Formats: sequence, C-alpha cells, structure tokens
Amino acid sequence: MSETKVLLDLVQRELDGFCATRKTEFTGISEDLSVLLDYTKELLAGGKRFRALFCYWAWVAALDVSSTQQDSATRARSTEAMVGICSALEMFHGAALVHDDLLDQSDTRRGVPAVHKRFESMHTQHGWAGSPERFGQAGSVLVGDLMLAWSSEIFGNALLKSPNSQIESACRDEFSKMRIEVMAGQYLDVLEENAAPTRAVEEAVGRANRVILYKTAKYSIEAPLLIGAAFAGADPAVLRGLSAFGIPLGMAFQLRDDILGVFGDPAVTGKPAGDDLREGKRTVLVGLTRESLTPTVGKIFDELLTHRELDAEQIAFLQQTIKGSGALAKTESMIEELANESLLALDQLQLDPTAMMQLRELAVRVINRQS
Repeated sequence: MSETKVLLDLVQRELDGFCATRKTEFTGISEDLSVLLDYTKELLAGGKRFRALFCYWAWVAALDVSSTQQDSATRARSTEAMVGICSALEMFHGAALVHDDLLDQSDTRRGVPAVHKRFESMHTQHGWAGSPERFGQAGSVLVGDLMLAWSSEIFGNALLKSPNSQIESACRDEFSKMRIEVMAGQYLDVLEENAAPTRAVEEAVGRANRVILYKTAKYSIEAPLLIGAAFAGADPAVLRGLSAFGIPLGMAFQLRDDILGVFGDPAVTGKPAGDDLREGKRTVLVGLTRESLTPTVGKIFDELLTHRELDAEQIAFLQQTIKGSGALAKTESMIEELANESLLALDQLQLDPTAMMQLRELAVRVINRQS
C-alpha cells in the first residue's frame, strides 16, 4: 500500500472516530442532535484531500533539511501528530464548504443536496412550523460553526505531540493566519457578487484575483504547505520557497474551478451546468469577458448574471458570450502560466526527492482536474 493511501486511510479513520465520539456525546444530550454529526461525517467521507496531501508531503519534504524529528521514536510520534493536523485541515475545509454553499445558495455538493438543503428537506418532511428555508440556513450555519470549532480541537490535540514549543507556535501561527485570511476572502467574494455592477469594469479582474488569493489560493495550497513544513521545523528560506510554489498553484486551482463552474460536466463536477452563473460569481473568467463587451451587451450580461433564476437558454447565452469574448482562452493561458511558475519554484527547492515528486504529481492533478 502506498504512503499516500496509508495517510488517507488514517485521516479518514481519524475523522470517523472523532465524529463517532462526538455523536455519542451529543446524543447523550438529545437524540435530535445526531443529525448534526450524521451530516458532518457524510460530508467528510468524500473529496480529493488536496489539503491533507499538500500538508503531509511538505512535512516529509522539509524533514530532510531539518534537524528535528529524526530519531525513530520521535518520527513515529510526529507521524501520528501529522495525521491529526491533516484531519484538522479536512475538517476546516468541510466547514468552509458548508458555509460557502449557504452563502452562494448552491443546492448541491458532490452530486447530493448541500447541508442547508438537507435541513430544509428535513423540515418539510416533518411538517414543522415556520420556514423550511430559514431552518435550513440556521442548521447549516451551526454545522459549519461546529466544524470550525472541531477543526481547532483536532489541531490543538495533534500539536500536543509536537517536538518542541517553537514548532508548536509556528504551526499555530500558520493555522490562525489561514483561518483569518479565508474569512476575509469569503467576505470579499460576497461583496463582489453584490456590489460588482456599480464598479469599474476595468478593475474587475484585479478584484477577482484578490478574492482568489485570499479565499482559495492561500488556504487551499499555501497554508497546508506551510503548516506541514513548519511542523518539520523548516527554516524561513524553505517556507518562502513553498509559498512561491503554492500561491501560483492555488491561483491556477481556482481559475480551473471557475472554468468548471461555468463549463463543467455535471456528471463529473456534481454541480448543475453553469452553477457559477446562477450564483452570480464575479470570477476572473467573468471579468475578462466584461472587458471585451460593448456597453449594450455588457448591460445584458450583467443583468443576467444578477438574475439568479436563469433557464437553460440564458445559461447557454452566457456561456457562448464568455467563449466568444476570448475570456475562456485567456483564462486557460493564465492557468498554464501560473502552473509553469509554480513548478519552476518547486524545482528550485532542494528537499527530499520522493516528497518533491509527490508534490509535483499533486500540482499536475490540481492543474488538470475535471471536478
């Protein structure tokens, strides 16, 4: 069994065990609380585990140039801790997905109803009083909040096994920065969706890039890399090198996501066709499109993008407008340039060869993914 497969199995076991323990505690209060853990566990059962994998292989890569965690007993204890750190990142990612689906009013996640829609359906099926929509919103906010708290709990417990206080402090700093930056990026994303029509078209791509940097690039790729390397006791030069690798890769990751959100195959992405268009996402893809449109066509494009109840014909019109403007080709070119920048930065790092190969393979998967 490969080292990656072992890690992913251990992370899944850690998350399942954590959810089982919390479910026992919650049902001791009330059986009604069991659904909170059921939804959490089911959400954590899927996904690509990119954050866990980048964190783990950055740790392995940096160990080769670090003087810490080298003896077998310390390495075994550190490996156990790393499983916890990776699990915490996956729990945090799950929380972000729950809140993101609610904020975007996205009905599906990985081909099944999003958490807020599941609570909404539960309300309807039982014929409860009040609004099913409000109940769904409240339930998903609480599940997301619980997952945020649990990610911190798992992370803190893992760091109890850290080799020394300096490493523990460095990891906590990176984890805290990640949480703050993704919330800042999330707000900028919400702001952009609501305020964009009144803003200068020529600034749209710059604003969208800022959202990508803080909402996705740093938290999805850079932060896991830095947390893993920090746990290995990596020096500042290694951390800077990993940032140079992670940030452009994270930008490419989100640009690929933007393309899939408009043109992706629903059978592969688990999302309806053109879902980002229904949500009014002001992505780089959209910004590049708007730059090339006449005022008249641009006004129609903006009106449709803010409609939120688009039919198949309107989705097709927006998709064709994006293609025809050249924005799709420009975005693909940007992804290629960012990917080359990222891989060049990786090649300049003098770290463990096996881990470097794994990081390169992960980067290629991120760049070429179809879901």
